[in-house]
Amino acid sequence: MEQQSLFRNRPFIFLFIGGFLAIIGFSMFFMTTSWFVIADLGSASSLGLILIAITVPRILMMAFGGVLADKFKKTTIMFSTSSIQGVLLVIIFLLHNANQLTFAYLIILGFFFGTLDAFSGPAGTSLIPKLVQKKQIKQANAVIQGLGQIGFVIGPVISGSVMEFGGVTTSYLVSAIFVLLSAFFMFPPFLKEGPVVNSIKQTPFKDLKEGFSYVKTSKFLITGILILITLNFFAFGAISIAIPILVETYGGSPINLSYIEAALGVGMLISTAVIGMIKIRRRGLTSIAGLIATLIVAIAFSQIPNLYVLTALAFLIGFTMTFVAIPFFTSAQEDTDPRIMGRVMSIVFLAMNGFDPLAYASVTLLVSRGYDIKLVILSFSIVGLIIALTILWRGATFREYKSNY
Repeated sequence: MEQQSLFRNRPFIFLFIGGFLAIIGFSMFFMTTSWFVIADLGSASSLGLILIAITVPRILMMAFGGVLADKFKKTTIMFSTSSIQGVLLVIIFLLHNANQLTFAYLIILGFFFGTLDAFSGPAGTSLIPKLVQKKQIKQANAVIQGLGQIGFVIGPVISGSVMEFGGVTTSYLVSAIFVLLSAFFMFPPFLKEGPVVNSIKQTPFKDLKEGFSYVKTSKFLITGILILITLNFFAFGAISIAIPILVETYGGSPINLSYIEAALGVGMLISTAVIGMIKIRRRGLTSIAGLIATLIVAIAFSQIPNLYVLTALAFLIGFTMTFVAIPFFTSAQEDTDPRIMGRVMSIVFLAMNGFDPLAYASVTLLVSRGYDIKLVILSFSIVGLIIALTILWRGATFREYKSNY
């Protein structure tokens, strides 16, 4: 059978356009909220609580999101969640426009926003193997991740520019428009998803238990999930909450914040392009090496009080951390039984995204207790590096894993 180019695959094109627009809208929302809370509400601890409210539901509901992704059409789940998230952003815009956007409203709306993300994430990641051939999964992941990182670059730049000239209200409005546009491209008839593979009728609890049992029997999956948790708790999560605090501490503006966020995205974009073009068979070793490199750069990031140098280091963090996630993520998609794909991907997605709130909580708690943010990030990075070196030493199954594709 002749292999069709990804860029002639119309459902795949609609999927990555929808994801691209969603990332722009989401990154604008997160940056706008970060600046609004720190600059207008004047509280770094409040920012941590809001980000926790947005991300904690991922931890609570992610596994059930995987169950739904195996039971129902993934395209229907993605379209519905993006549409509702767009409406929530419109509500936030209206509240801010009326000078009624308070800490309590952000907590409540952020909670619902994060809950919806717990369902859309597993659906989107488990949809890719249904739209492309198995040999194209790594390339498809690289394309989607690359477009996502372009969105991650563009989003903060747009947000910083809009806030600089139009204010926070306008930035919330523009982010809502992007998310609603993403829902349009995720309209189920555009994506033409095949039939649901899972035909076994059993209770949601048994579905959930089956997913965890599947992961538990695989040393490769267990080690990879531990690596993702280490990356997102000790490096990416901690640094994400530290960036706006450092910009404010060093007297920066929204433009400075957008530069650092954009540099992080550019690094991730370039590395995803590299991964998409080269064949990586030693994917386990590649993930471990990427984790070690990310944490070494994070140590440097914690110690340099210069916004321009931090921008360069953010680029390196983005570049190295992509080599952690994509190789493992692709192998998990290639080797997992399609019938249980949603549940496995929900657990992997949880490791990729669900431990951010614990990092937010830990960092903001330590900063509120008077600890220097630079010392906090240094400590997190060193602990993460010790874990990474231990995995390199003891994780033989993961380290020696080779892909057939």
